[in-house]
Amino acid sequence: MIPGRGYHRTVPLPTWISRPSPRVVRNLALAVLVMQALISVTGVTVRVTGSGLGCPTWPQCFPGSMVPIEHPEVATLHQVIEFGNRLLTGVIGFVALACFLAALRCRPRRKRLIRLALIMPLGVIAQAIIGGVTVLVNLAWWSVSVHFMASAVLIWLATILYKATKEGDREPVGVVPTPMRRLLVALTAVTAAVLIAGTLVTAAGPHAGDPDTPRLDLPVQTLVQVHGLLVMAYVLILAVFGVWLRSARPTRALLKTYGSACAMVLIQGAIGSVQYYLGVPEAMVVLHMAAATLVIIITALLWGESRHRGPLPEPATTAKDAEPATV
Repeated sequence: MIPGRGYHRTVPLPTWISRPSPRVVRNLALAVLVMQALISVTGVTVRVTGSGLGCPTWPQCFPGSMVPIEHPEVATLHQVIEFGNRLLTGVIGFVALACFLAALRCRPRRKRLIRLALIMPLGVIAQAIIGGVTVLVNLAWWSVSVHFMASAVLIWLATILYKATKEGDREPVGVVPTPMRRLLVALTAVTAAVLIAGTLVTAAGPHAGDPDTPRLDLPVQTLVQVHGLLVMAYVLILAVFGVWLRSARPTRALLKTYGSACAMVLIQGAIGSVQYYLGVPEAMVVLHMAAATLVIIITALLWGESRHRGPLPEPATTAKDAEPATV
């Protein structure tokens, strides 16, 4: 209110805030996806550097302090790495919330897109809690495994969210025969199994996140073999899908995604093999995790491209929408 005038002055907000376009929502969804993948990589960096207890409590970094402090038993570098990872969680939460609000304000209102966008900030909160529990139980192997699998689920859903910003809201119609879509269901299940086996290999291996953390008491060699067999199953299903795809008249987008999936899984397999034979050096572990996030994304895209939901709805412009938002 302006003093002495008795009325409020309305200040129009920028259009990209008051009435975000589909492009704004799409860019925010892409940012969420990139950051979900990034924090998985920074998370494994925390582990391989032994910085998992760089902030030994939660939600504070140290008792009585939300930020790192000089401590004789905790190296400064470990504090910086762990605290930086926590800060990144906050940034992701902000971007995820912005994406949800943009989806909510975008017109026409799309219920499926809003639901997918809502999962992102809720997922970040859940991940923060899981991460806190992981610290409070001193990086117990099962808690770290759950922490990573939750990240994998969020990466998958963030990919589906991004795909949803580029398609319509009709009931999905398969662009390949039903048996081929069932193959993709199997591929998704095997992907989950590969990731779980990978977390168990890590749980039994040398990178616990802290030197004093007990490891999973199972033979690493056996777990590596199981992990490798599951990867071979993934490759086999992908190959069968590709042979079938040649006669299915696929869309160009599906063909391109399939080619990317083949290339990515071969690269990931090569990285994993080199990592194992070199004795799992820290840098290779981080690279392996980065490639794993890309495999999750490309598999989710393959799933999404196997069905069609029609074109994007036209942006709606009504008298109500045209009114400027005020603060």
